[in-house]
Amino acid sequence: MSDSIELDKLAELHQRGVLTAEEFARAKERLLGGAGPASSGSASGYRATGNAATGGINELRRSIDDRWIGGVCGGIAKLTGIESWLCRLLLTVLALFAGSGVLVYILLWIFVPEQEA
Repeated sequence: MSDSIELDKLAELHQRGVLTAEEFARAKERLLGGAGPASSGSASGYRATGNAATGGINELRRSIDDRWIGGVCGGIAKLTGIESWLCRLLLTVLALFAGSGVLVYILLWIFVPEQEA
């Protein structure tokens, strides 16, 4: 999908009142920031290629500020905009179901790089 179509959809959502002015500005900045040269927000200095989901996954970093064990939940919370306690609760619930939360956490701890200071 082209950037102009996505911008039109964002503008339509803003006009209908689904998005606030601040949310619209952030979404527009995120969309246009990914379309230009290497984004300054990117930790490694490269431009993520592919769709928005791939770009988001490439920006995932373990938190150095909001951490209890490895910073995985803090990093996911920062990327998604949810509270870190909610992410921790979700992984705890997953851990109760055959240990899948523990496995997911350990894999993310191993494979997700730490946020740069």
